[in-house]
Amino acid sequence: MSRHRHHRDRHARGYREHRHGRSFASFLRGLLAGIPWSERAEGKETVVADAPVGGVFRVHNANGRTRVTGCDRNDIEVVASKTARAESSEAASRLLDEIRLVFSETAEGLDLEVDIPRKWNRRGTAHLDVQLPRDMHLAVSAANGRIDVEGIRGPVRARSTNGSATIADVIGDVDVSTSNAKVCCTGTSGKLTARSSNGKIELREHRGSVDAATSNGLIRVGLQELGKGGVQLATSTGRIVLELPEQVDADVDLRVDNGVIRNDRPLCRASKESNGRVVGRLGGGGPSIKLRTSNGSISLR
Repeated sequence: MSRHRHHRDRHARGYREHRHGRSFASFLRGLLAGIPWSERAEGKETVVADAPVGGVFRVHNANGRTRVTGCDRNDIEVVASKTARAESSEAASRLLDEIRLVFSETAEGLDLEVDIPRKWNRRGTAHLDVQLPRDMHLAVSAANGRIDVEGIRGPVRARSTNGSATIADVIGDVDVSTSNAKVCCTGTSGKLTARSSNGKIELREHRGSVDAATSNGLIRVGLQELGKGGVQLATSTGRIVLELPEQVDADVDLRVDNGVIRNDRPLCRASKESNGRVVGRLGGGGPSIKLRTSNGSISLR
């Protein structure tokens, strides 16, 4: 008799636990349904436009990664991978439809802006993959996303307020900056200007002059050829490494406020001052090489 009651009580308890689990799951689903960004919608849009007569293409992406590739073509193709998050699937679908690619012609060329509506409980992103003629003049800006540029045979300007910037295989002057991320350039040729407010700067296989500065981070530069504009590298907190070609003519000025200087190159007319400064000449002298760090070391190789 007692065993039967025990079995029945256990069955009733199991039923109550199962019922409680279903009630909690229903409650949790109802709670999540009203949370901002809990539902997601995705879509893809492709637009092909004629290359502008002025030869300039500017693109601004408010939220998302932007990749631009120079190709052997006469037009511009933009593929936008869109994502929308909202409090409901219906709201996410509406937001997805409202993310637009807005093209406008200017006297210089063609502008593209990604229009993403802003609401506190909804978020939209658009990752762009752009293919265009190699000889375009390019300007890219991103408010919140990474920038990648490759294969351009003209000047490039890239600005990212919260995302890294990578430039590769570009022949032309490059002006690149990030506000809170790293800068990386590989296989570039021309005048290269790089800035980062809080991130490292890495420049590899560059031919030409360099002007690079960061407020907090490493600067590493590898030169295949020194340009007439020379090299200027500066960081307030971080290490500087400069690798030069085997044969180079330059005037060298290295200075650290709180750190050490390591020089692997024979300098003519070299002088070392007590305040952490080395001045000298490589070969017959020539373009200026100035390296500055407040807290860190300098390596000249």
